[in-house]
This record gives sequence, C-alpha cells and structure tokens, in this order.
Amino acid sequence: MVPIILEKTKSTPHVLINSENAKLEFKGESFPENAAKFYAPLLYWIREYLESKDTKIITIDMEMTYFNSSTSKAFMNMLELFEQAAQDGKDVVVNWRCREDNETILEAGEEFMEDSPSLTFNFITYEADE
Repeated sequence: MVPIILEKTKSTPHVLINSENAKLEFKGESFPENAAKFYAPLLYWIREYLESKDTKIITIDMEMTYFNSSTSKAFMNMLELFEQAAQDGKDVVVNWRCREDNETILEAGEEFMEDSPSLTFNFITYEADE
C-alpha cells in the first residue's frame, strides 16, 4: 500500500502512515474546519490495511499538542479499528507523547486507553524545552 504523508498545516497535524513498517505517526495540532473530511481517507486506508496485511505488531506514535472535539471523535474511530484488530490477535502499541504540563492531552490519552483496553498504551512525557 502506498504510504500517506501529510505535512502539518496551521490546523492539521503531520501524518505518516506506512504499511512497510506498520507505523503511524500523528504530530502537532488538529482543528481542521471539517475533521471528518480530513480524517476519512486515513480511516479508509487503515481499514484497508488491517484487512489486507498480516502484520502482527502495529505502532501508533501520537504527539499532539492540541486537538478539538471533532478530531477526538476521529481518533476514537481510528482506535476502535485498532481495538478490533487487537482483539483479532494483532499487537497494537500506542506511544502517547506529550509535554508533562499538558494535562488536557495527557487526560485525553488516558481516556482513549480506557476505551481501548486491548491496546498497549505507553505514556511518554517530556519537559517543555525538549
């Protein structure tokens, strides 16, 4: 499958989805005018990938500094796909990286973890000057 690489914009994150190494990266801020439209092709790609690849381990690196409620819904939809994949035997690891003083993002990650019990979440915090 062709990788997806989206450069970050003022309102959308950097996105890298690569089937060769079973890795997804989301980094930055996400508050697009229409989050459903922005994330729809990514969700489609993920569905196709999960149906077509026999990858055992999938890594999702999330380093968001801000996202709105519409993006939160898109992330939840994405994690639901991976939750099902994990229940079907795949190992899905979510590396949730955020500044240690960004309690909102840290709490969002914890909520995603509670809603996705079959996924492995690693919380990685760093100081503001890193």
